[in-house]
Amino acid sequence: MKRLFSILAIAGLLAFNATNANAKETTPAVSDQISEIVAIDDAASALVQDEAPAAEEESKGFHQVLKERFIEGGAGFMGIVLLCLILGLAVAIERIIFLNMATTNTKKLAQQVEDALASGGVEAAKEVCRNTKGPVASIYYQGLDRVDEGVEAAEKAVVAYGGVQMGQLEKNVSWLSLFIAIAPMLGFMGTVIGMIRAFDKISAAGGLDASLIAGDIKVALLTTVFGLIVAIILQIFYNYIIAKIDSIVNNMEDASITLVDLLVEHKK
Repeated sequence: MKRLFSILAIAGLLAFNATNANAKETTPAVSDQISEIVAIDDAASALVQDEAPAAEEESKGFHQVLKERFIEGGAGFMGIVLLCLILGLAVAIERIIFLNMATTNTKKLAQQVEDALASGGVEAAKEVCRNTKGPVASIYYQGLDRVDEGVEAAEKAVVAYGGVQMGQLEKNVSWLSLFIAIAPMLGFMGTVIGMIRAFDKISAAGGLDASLIAGDIKVALLTTVFGLIVAIILQIFYNYIIAKIDSIVNNMEDASITLVDLLVEHKK
C-alpha cells in the first residue's frame, strides 16, 4: 500500500511538472515535489502501521475470538454453562437420531398391510408390521393382535399403545428444556456475583476507579453472554425436536384411523 501511494504521488507530480514551460522554475519545483513525495510516503507508512493491528484483529476467526472470550470468563460459571451445552446437545442429538429412525412412510405401510390382509389374512399383516420399524408399525401390530376379540378391542389397543409410543417419543425432552432454562440463569448468577465483587472492591478502595472494577464487570457480562448463547443453540434443537414429534404423532393418529377402517372392511 505504501508503494502504491508513492507511485501515484510521483505520477501525479510528474504530470503536473510537464505543464510548466519555464525551465528556471524546474529545480525548485522538483525539490518541493521531492519533499511532498517524502511527506506522502511517511503518511502512507503511518497509515499502514495503523491498519496493521486492525487487520490482525480481523484475521482472527469467530471461533478463536469466542474461545478467547470464554477463557476470559473464568472456569467457575463458564464450566457449568459449558456442561449444560454438552449435556443438552447430547440429549438433542440422541432424540434427533431416535425420531429420524421412528419416521415411517405411513401410506406405504397402510397399503402393505391392506394387501397382506387381502392375500394372507391377519398373520400376514402382522408379519409386515414385524419387519417394519417405527411406532406406527408397532401400533398396527397391537391392533392386529387384538382383532380376534373384535374391532372395538383392537381400537382400544391402538389408542392405549399410541399413548405409550408418544411417551417414548417425548422421552428426555424435559431435560433439554431444563438446560435451556438453567443456562441463562447461571449466566445471570455469574453477572450478579461479578457485580458484587466489583462493588466490594469499590468499597474497599474508598472510591470509584474504572480500572479497578473493569475486569470483574467484563467477566460478569461474559457469563451472561455465553449463558444466552447456550440457551439459543439448545432452543433451536428443542423446537426442531418438538416439531418432529408433532409430525410423527399426527401420522400415528392418521394411521390408527386407517387401520380401524381396514379392520372393519376385513371383518365384513
